[in-house]
Amino acid sequence: MTLAQWYHQYGEPGTEQAVERYAAAYKKAGVKVQWRPGNYDQQTAAALLTDSGPDVFEVNGPTIDQIQGGQVVDLSDLLKDVKDDFNPAVLAPKTYDGRIWGIPQVIDMQLLYYRKSLLKDAGVEPPATLDALVDAARKLTDSKVKGLFLGNDGGAGVLGGTPLYAAGLQLVTEDGKVGFDDPAAARTLGKLHQLYADQSLLLGAPADWSDPSALLQELTAMQWSGLWALPQVRKELGDDFGVLPFPGDGGQGKPAVPVGAYGAAVSARSRHKDAAKEFVKWLWVERTDYQEDFALSYGFHIPARISLARKATRLQNGPAADAVRFTTDHGYAQPLLWTPAAQTAYQDALSRIIRSGANPENELRAVVRKVAGELNRVKNAKKTS
Repeated sequence: MTLAQWYHQYGEPGTEQAVERYAAAYKKAGVKVQWRPGNYDQQTAAALLTDSGPDVFEVNGPTIDQIQGGQVVDLSDLLKDVKDDFNPAVLAPKTYDGRIWGIPQVIDMQLLYYRKSLLKDAGVEPPATLDALVDAARKLTDSKVKGLFLGNDGGAGVLGGTPLYAAGLQLVTEDGKVGFDDPAAARTLGKLHQLYADQSLLLGAPADWSDPSALLQELTAMQWSGLWALPQVRKELGDDFGVLPFPGDGGQGKPAVPVGAYGAAVSARSRHKDAAKEFVKWLWVERTDYQEDFALSYGFHIPARISLARKATRLQNGPAADAVRFTTDHGYAQPLLWTPAAQTAYQDALSRIIRSGANPENELRAVVRKVAGELNRVKNAKKTS
């Protein structure tokens, strides 16, 4: 018996060889790893509807439609003794109806990097509120350097719901309702347009937000990027940088950092479901040595297990330790009920607000209607499934 295991294509050298090594070490079944470049989520969604898809697969989900459609296997029993050791922020979006549908592998997070020397020269303190961020970006902007880089689109693509969480709101409430039907949402998103109107944002950088080169090349004083960039930033800047969460609004909100986790799932179309579950338990529950290796030996991620994150020496000092603390204190994950249609509607509106100065109240009113419709669709699908 041979299990087919799929991964999306990681950019970090050595990752593919590592997962092949893990698979080869498993003795109860053969495991054939498939490294899948291209639009992995789309490929996987299509494959789950056929008999030629994977047995075990990595997923940035599963989505609510995959769960309700019976495309993935309940994995709750794999975590019955260790559930409390998995970071709750990334376990929650993989949980539905009290059951767990994916085992988190590693945690990725985003955060704000800043050049200490540039802020010091401008007499600017690291911003602790959204208003302070707007002011800091304006003061740090001159003819050569922009104050802030949120991506070449001005931030709509990467920020997502982060500013709403920093305003004390949510995308979806715990009882499944729209979580941003509130005047604070419009006020907060309007401040993002102010960054654009002030010409404080770097636009048209050679590489987008996930690459730290804009910060490293001094095109910007502050940049939103990912934890994965930290080793390169530290290598090139030494101690001349710090990290921050997205700042709160100074009122009801608090700082926020988005976290996410690819997870291991089992296809309901697999002919070897029990064997696939046993392999997932072996790799992502029992083999903590492989879990730590996968998180920290190739790229730079936080282990999904709280106990592993605490003991990882590379995460115990400096900005890396700050990042782990931000994840614990301020981390939020995109809710399971936040569907692709809801995300598209919100992100398109956010882009119009930031770049075109569209009225935030009007834009959000339409998004609230769309999201409410999606949430009703999901609830009705549950009743009929």
